[in-house]
Amino acid sequence: MSGFHHVEVWVADLPIALTEWGWLLEHVGFDQSASWPEGASWTAGGSYLTVTTSPNLTGSTHDRRAPGVNHIAFAVGSPTAVNDVMAAAPAHGWQPLYQDRYPRAGGPDHYAGWLENSAGFKAEIVAG
Repeated sequence: MSGFHHVEVWVADLPIALTEWGWLLEHVGFDQSASWPEGASWTAGGSYLTVTTSPNLTGSTHDRRAPGVNHIAFAVGSPTAVNDVMAAAPAHGWQPLYQDRYPRAGGPDHYAGWLENSAGFKAEIVAG
């Protein structure tokens, strides 16, 4: 079987990250499956995403423009589902990106919204 097994996101401010990521993950179809003092995991479709902190962090900020992962894209189904997440996101620590081109910033055949949280992590919410 192919595909992702899991993604692990290291964060500097765990309480804020758990609030922001927890809200987003639950609104794109993930269910919280585990939690412990240093993090939590959410599961969907046989894969999981973990948000955790570590004493091995080498810095306190995330830069999505540096080498590494730029963003994580989540499929939510319909354009209405994308719109719903995008509308509610600012109240949960996620700010919209590329609003001047929403929902076609990815091109004329791509219906999606992009969000950035308080730590600078970017997420794409995709219809389809």
